[in-house]
Amino acid sequence: MKVAMIGTGYVGLVSGACFADFGHEVICVDKNEEKIASLLRGEIPIYEPGLDVLVNGNRFSGRLSFTTDLIEAMRDVDAVFIAVGTPTRRGDGHADLSYVYAAAEEIAAAMQGYTVIVTKSTVPVGTADEVEAIVRRVRPDAEFSVASNPEFLREGAAIDDFKRPDRVVVGAEDERAREVLRALYRPLYLNETPIVFTSRRTAEIIKYAANAFLATKITFINEIADLCEKAGGNVQDVARGIGLDGRIGKKFLHAGPGYGGSCFPKDTLALVRTAQQYGTPVHIVEAVVKVNDARKLRMVDKIVDACGGSIEGKTIGVLGLTFKPDTDDMRDSPSLDIVPGLIAKGARVKAHDPQGMHEAKHMLPADVIYCDGPYEVAADADAVVIITEWNIYRALDLPRLAKSMRTKTLVDLRNIYKAEEFEGLGFSYTGVGR
Repeated sequence: MKVAMIGTGYVGLVSGACFADFGHEVICVDKNEEKIASLLRGEIPIYEPGLDVLVNGNRFSGRLSFTTDLIEAMRDVDAVFIAVGTPTRRGDGHADLSYVYAAAEEIAAAMQGYTVIVTKSTVPVGTADEVEAIVRRVRPDAEFSVASNPEFLREGAAIDDFKRPDRVVVGAEDERAREVLRALYRPLYLNETPIVFTSRRTAEIIKYAANAFLATKITFINEIADLCEKAGGNVQDVARGIGLDGRIGKKFLHAGPGYGGSCFPKDTLALVRTAQQYGTPVHIVEAVVKVNDARKLRMVDKIVDACGGSIEGKTIGVLGLTFKPDTDDMRDSPSLDIVPGLIAKGARVKAHDPQGMHEAKHMLPADVIYCDGPYEVAADADAVVIITEWNIYRALDLPRLAKSMRTKTLVDLRNIYKAEEFEGLGFSYTGVGR
C-alpha cells in the first residue's frame, strides 16, 4: 500500500519507518526543509535506538522517502496519517490542535481520490469529527474516510512497541476505512496482535485514559515512597509485594522524581481540561498532575537535606538530564525543575547525559557546566545526584567516584543502587522511599 505520513517528529518518523519495514511504500512529509534535507542525507534528527538502521535501510530499499511537497506525496495514496505535534496550549492547558487542523486543510486540498485520513497524533475526543468537517468544507466533493489510530510508543523502545505491540486501536465509522487499516497492519494481524476496532471518539479517549492511568501508577508509588521514608518501609519491596498481584501488575511502580516526557504531562493535563469541558471532572487525574508537579520541586529539598541542610557555594554533580534513558528527549524532564532549583539555592552544577546535553543547553540555565562523563562530573563535587537511570550510571566504579569527590554524598533518585554497596567507602547514600 502507499502511505503518506505528515510530520517527521518522533511519532511520524518511527511509524513511517516501521510501516515501510512492513513492506508498504511510505513518504514522510515535513515543512521543515532542513529536517527533510538531513533525513535525505541519512541523518536522524532524534535519538531512538535502532531508528537510524531502520530508516536508512528502508530508504535505500526504496520503500521510504522524504519530501516537503505534500501534493506530490498525496499522489495515489491509500492512507495519509496526521502525526504532527499537539503541545499544551499556552494559558488554558488544552491540547493545541492548530497543527492538526492545518494539516487537515492541506490534505483536503491535495487529495486525488478515495483516501483514509488517519489521526496518529494524540488528540482530545472529537478531533477526528472536526478533521472530517474541515475536509468536507474544503472539498465537499471528495471521497474519503477519517479514522483514529493512536500510538502507544515508549521512547527508547518505540520500534519494538510498533512491531510487537500489546494491541492496535483503530477508531473508524465505516468498513472501508477499517479494511484499509487492516491491510496496513496485516503483518501484526498475522502475528495475532489484538486489533481493537472502536468508534473514533472511543479510540481518542483510550489513548488519554491509558496515559493517565500509567501516570497515576507512577504518582501513587511516589506517594507511597514518601510514606516509606517516614515510617521505615522499603518502597521497592512494597512495589514488588503489590506488583505481583495480577490485578495491579509490576510495571510503572518505580519510585522516583516524578514523570516527564512528551506524553504524560501534556496528556494528563489535556484530559483534565477535556473532562472539565464536558462537565465530568476527573478528580483523580487532577490530583496526579498536582502531586507530580510538586514532587519534582520537592526533590531539590531532598538533595539539600542530604547535603546537610545547605548547598550554598557547593558543587553538585548531576547524572542524567533526559526524562528517561535511551532518548534525547528533555521535554518536561524532572531535571528542568531540579537543576534550576539547585542553582537558585546557591549551588554550582556540573552535569552529564549520554544523549541529552545538546538539547539541555537550550533549556537549562547558562551556568550549568557540562562534562564528558560521570567521573568528570564527580571531580571535586560535594554531592552527586542520579536523575536519569542510564545504563552507564548503573555500573559506576564507586571507589574511583569516592576518590574524585570532595564530599562523598550520593543522592540516587532512581534507586539503582543499594546503601550497602557504599559501605566502607565513606559515602552518605540517599535513595527514594527507603
